[in-house]
Amino acid sequence: MKINIVMVEPEIPQNTGNIARTCAITGAKLHLVRPLGFQITDRALKRSGLDYWDKLDVEEHISLQKFLEKYPPEMNNMFFASTKASHCYSDVDYSKYDEVFVLYGKETKGLPEDLLQKYIGQTVRIPMRNTLRSLNLSNSVAIITYEILRQTGFEGLKETSDYFGE
Repeated sequence: MKINIVMVEPEIPQNTGNIARTCAITGAKLHLVRPLGFQITDRALKRSGLDYWDKLDVEEHISLQKFLEKYPPEMNNMFFASTKASHCYSDVDYSKYDEVFVLYGKETKGLPEDLLQKYIGQTVRIPMRNTLRSLNLSNSVAIITYEILRQTGFEGLKETSDYFGE
């Protein structure tokens, strides 16, 4: 399965660096939708991603509109992560798809409200206490990415350790 992580207007370089590292480790493709709240060359971004940048499949888009024109949700298996969604991320059967896209909004506002309303049936959320706003964005990406991988049997990933000859 091919996983596409789509960051719409990310603002915090450390989050994007951590997400880039998750993408590199899992083989997911990272899409960065402008405007970004930082420069790709930011030290904090590079430090968070460590030495994984050369192992990362990344595609940049000049706007959300241009991304949606290139990858229409109606023609792609697209999910929209939001605290406003009614579907739990683990209730989706990702294993039936060859490729999925999961969109995440910027840290301060999330995805645009009109986009969520238009694709309400494809929105997913991570359960959390109702008294707190949300999880860290990079944690949310990791949780949903690993659920997709779990459902597909961690295809292409090493599941055992070489430590002590295992």
